[in-house]
Amino acid sequence: MNLPKAFEEKMRALLGEEFDAYAACYDEPRYYGLRVNTSKISVEEFQKICPFSITPIPWIKNGFYYDGEKESPAKHPYYFAGLYYLQEPSAMTPADRLPVEPGDRVLDVCAAPGGKATELGAKLQGSGVLVANDISNSRAKGLLKNLELFGIGNMLVLSEEPGKLTGYFREYFDKILIDAPCSGEGMFRKDPKMMKAWEEHGPEFFSRLQRSIVTQAAEMLRPGGMLLYSTCTFDALENEGTIAYLMEKYPEFEICEIRPYEGFTHGRPDCAPGGQADFRKTVRIFPHHMKGEGHYLALLKKGEAKETEGADNGLHSEPSKAKKPLPDDLEMFLKGIKRTFDPGRFDIRGERVYYMPQDLPALSKVRFLRSGLLLGELKKGRFEPSQALAMNLKKEEYSQTIDLPLSDDRVIKYLKGETLLVDDLVGSKEKGWYLVCVDGYPLGFGKLAGGTMKNKYLPGWRWQS
Repeated sequence: MNLPKAFEEKMRALLGEEFDAYAACYDEPRYYGLRVNTSKISVEEFQKICPFSITPIPWIKNGFYYDGEKESPAKHPYYFAGLYYLQEPSAMTPADRLPVEPGDRVLDVCAAPGGKATELGAKLQGSGVLVANDISNSRAKGLLKNLELFGIGNMLVLSEEPGKLTGYFREYFDKILIDAPCSGEGMFRKDPKMMKAWEEHGPEFFSRLQRSIVTQAAEMLRPGGMLLYSTCTFDALENEGTIAYLMEKYPEFEICEIRPYEGFTHGRPDCAPGGQADFRKTVRIFPHHMKGEGHYLALLKKGEAKETEGADNGLHSEPSKAKKPLPDDLEMFLKGIKRTFDPGRFDIRGERVYYMPQDLPALSKVRFLRSGLLLGELKKGRFEPSQALAMNLKKEEYSQTIDLPLSDDRVIKYLKGETLLVDDLVGSKEKGWYLVCVDGYPLGFGKLAGGTMKNKYLPGWRWQS
């Protein structure tokens, strides 16, 4: 592979005698990764049922390598059940190393297509809130699909300039992840086309974006909260330089240790203005040290702000909604779900019914793609549950299910949107809405009448032959 001359010279200066080992990586194949959705299945259970040949990624507890030249995990019913996400191994590291706990308020600033947001949402285990934002509306649509496929319900999916969000979420979040737009030097092997983009928009262009994003995010992090900044580039200006800029503007931030792995390389104090030793706590990932592409990570904690105590942070909660009686058809449907709902968190907008995360600020004039869990739609005299609800449920939470083994050809027929004959499975069961599963993991809803299942699998998600 012919690297841009300016890039090669920069890497020689950065790596010194290691440069030849780094350059040799371009003659090696790229690595393919699969990350288990631990909100649906444990790593141990997934290993028992996994139909592919997989090898653990040693620094990611729920990550595995697979052979992308021989196997196609995206064309398997378990993928449609949201049991895993396909992601480059090094790119799994930022969300893995941000210490998210159930109940946290979490922001993924540049979230599309969802590789990191889906892991953050899984870590929340249904409590707290995940705000996933991407400035590109078209990319945010893919982000929404991936989050719903993963079964994440306690979420907001936005498409806004990060700067606009500061007025709504000042000092609101416990954890923030910034996988910043960057020059992509670490991905040249995976996608050689990025070299041309690098020559058109180099590190200086992206550094300006990064500095704007990190300082805006700093305003949204509560004191004591943690921020993880990452890029897929090697450039010092975009990595240590961006963190140095953040700490100059917000001296209450301190760099924290990142849980180590033997392949990680220390960040470079010599690449940061002032050469502070703490930059050794940041992490550089090089492809000649581990089986993945290039990455940079910095984990920071925000201390108490150097401002007057008691100042209004501008955060105002959404007014409490009156607990109106739910429509009878919705109430009847919810009785079939073995879950306790908070009546104050239902939000009915036109025909659509949402179940909202707790303790949200007032969010007028924000561009949403989704707010909360879309439960379904109120039609004339009936309630139709959504695909998002099906993916959010576990089989044991719903009263009427049809569970197909993986070997049953009706699994693929269902995913293609075809009508199913299921009289051999339902026996004397009543008609109505059924949760269709594969090996116990939900795929979507169907409506049963007379032993025939009318397919309600979302058309935009259907299996393409």
